[in-house]
Amino acid sequence: MLVFGASGAIGRFLLPRLRAAGVPVLAVSRRPRPAHAGVSWLEGALPDAVPALPVAPAGIVSLGPLGPFAQWLDTVRPRGARVVALSSMSAQSKQCSPVAAERAIAAALQAGEARLARACRAAQASHVVLRPTLIYGAGLDRSLTPIVRRARRLRVFPLPAGRGLRQPVHADDIALAVLAALARPQLDGQVLAIGGGEQLSAVQMFARVRASLPFATVPLPLPAVLLRAGARLLPRLRGPLGRLDEDLVADNAELERLLDVHPRPFAPTAAAWTPPTPP
Repeated sequence: MLVFGASGAIGRFLLPRLRAAGVPVLAVSRRPRPAHAGVSWLEGALPDAVPALPVAPAGIVSLGPLGPFAQWLDTVRPRGARVVALSSMSAQSKQCSPVAAERAIAAALQAGEARLARACRAAQASHVVLRPTLIYGAGLDRSLTPIVRRARRLRVFPLPAGRGLRQPVHADDIALAVLAALARPQLDGQVLAIGGGEQLSAVQMFARVRASLPFATVPLPLPAVLLRAGARLLPRLRGPLGRLDEDLVADNAELERLLDVHPRPFAPTAAAWTPPTPP
């Protein structure tokens, strides 16, 4: 099994599960890493600095940026491989953002999904794309963990107002979905949303994060009027602040029907914000 992005949040859970299943893993990393039971590391970087593979992989997993992976796959075109790649629900939620940079992110994700599909058809390889919502659970995400780190330093936890629904998904549930997709090669071309097992308001989500912390913080409510002023004064925050009143959720019906994966509710513990020891 060839895995890109194995040192990230989802890889933290996927690699042990692959090892437990007896699947040998070749993982690509930008820096040298020591080999350990069942996992060999190959130094390289997408899209054009991946060295020649020792064997043709039967399965390929991409847990990192979709665009560079799709470009590499389109060049290499490993014939007959089973491919599972991560995209993001941002492909949908940011396509109408008032911030041009966010619209560009959505367009790039959609272009990456399309290029991946073309490359797989050309290589007669089957593929599934997973679009997760907000990821948590490994202390490596760029959404909630940075808030936790600032709260640890300042001992203040922001609680922004927001009527929009959220659906955080645990990194281990995404790892389970990757394994399920790999085991179903008959599924080809599906783009499956994957959110957590619970939809809750943004206010509830932030409150649960704060409650999970192993240190005390002072709550700092941020009312809607203050958030609107911040969006006007700081254009780069216009997108994320504006979306606090939007529902950013996923319909898991197809995920559950096709992969039999049922993500857990949002009940974080302190371990969710602790980065793993580098493998």
